[in-house]
Amino acid sequence: MARQWHSEQVSIDETVDPIEACYQNGWTDGLPVVPPTPERVERMLSGTKRSPDELIAPLPPKWGKATVERIAINAVMAGCLPEYLPVVLAAVEAMIDERFNLHGVQVTTSHVAPMLLINGPIRKELDINDGFNLFGQGWRANATIGRAVRLICTNIGGALPGELDRAAFGHIGKYTCCIAEIEGVENPWKPLHVERGFEPVDSTVTVFAGAGPQSINDHGSNTAEGILGTICQNMVASGNSRGETLLVIGLEHAKTISGDGLSKSDIRKYIAETTKQYSEEDLLLMVAGGPAGRWSMLVQGWGSPSSRARTTALKD
Repeated sequence: MARQWHSEQVSIDETVDPIEACYQNGWTDGLPVVPPTPERVERMLSGTKRSPDELIAPLPPKWGKATVERIAINAVMAGCLPEYLPVVLAAVEAMIDERFNLHGVQVTTSHVAPMLLINGPIRKELDINDGFNLFGQGWRANATIGRAVRLICTNIGGALPGELDRAAFGHIGKYTCCIAEIEGVENPWKPLHVERGFEPVDSTVTVFAGAGPQSINDHGSNTAEGILGTICQNMVASGNSRGETLLVIGLEHAKTISGDGLSKSDIRKYIAETTKQYSEEDLLLMVAGGPAGRWSMLVQGWGSPSSRARTTALKD
C-alpha cells in the first residue's frame, strides 16, 4: 500500500523538463536542483527512523511547517544522500532555538547565513571535510548538507532574496556553508562540542550566524603572542561586527600556540584583553584546515545579542 504524502504533489507535463519546472516555481537557490520525485523522497526518508509527518517547527519569516517529510524533500533537491538526513534535521532543530533568532537571520539587511559546524564521529562516517579547502568545493557532504539548509530556509521559511530576505549584499555562504572540526591527535585542544557540554562520542551540529570568512595570514610569527597579535589586528578592523565570532585556527597556528602552553581559555582571555571589544564568551574556537600553510580564518557573526550559536546532537 502506497504511503500517504502530506506535502502537496505537483504534476508536471511530460514535455516539461522537471529541472526547469523547479526553476519556474521558484524552488531553487539559482542552481539546478534534483527533482524531488516520490521515489527519491522515499529513499531520503530511509535515512531516519523519525516519522515523516513529525513537525520539527514552523520556520520564519513565513512560518512554513518544517516536517521531516518536507525537510527530506529539500534534502533531495540539494543532492544529499539519505545518511545525511539526520545532520540536516539536527541543523534545523538548532536553528529553531529562539536564541539563534532564525527570524532575524532570515530577514536582516546584514549578510549573515546559517553556518554548520560538525563535530563527533559523524564527521568521518559521512566524510565531511575538515581539511584542505574546507570552505571550498569538492566534498559532497559539505556542499549538499549546507545547501539543504539554505533550500529549507527559502522553500519552507519563505526567505526569498529581495522580498523577505533583505540582505544588502549576502555572501557565497548563503548557497551552502558546512564544515567539520579536526579532532584527535592533530587538535591540541578539546573540540567545540565538548566545550559546549557534549561528550566526545556525541555527533553534533552547531549552527552559527556567520558572515563571509576572512583569511588571517601570519607566516612570520613563531610564538603564540605573535600569531594572536595578528589575529587581534584582523578582529578590530574597522567595520567588523562585534559580538559572537568564530575563529577557525589552522593546524600550523594551533601547533605554535599550543606549543607555547596556551589553552583555548588562554586564547579567549588574550583576545578579550587585547582588543577590548570582545568578551570571552563571544569567542567560538575550532581547529580545521589543511596541514600546510600558516593561515587561520575569522568568521564574524551578526553581533550580540542578535544571534547566538546553538548546538544539537544527532538523532536516528
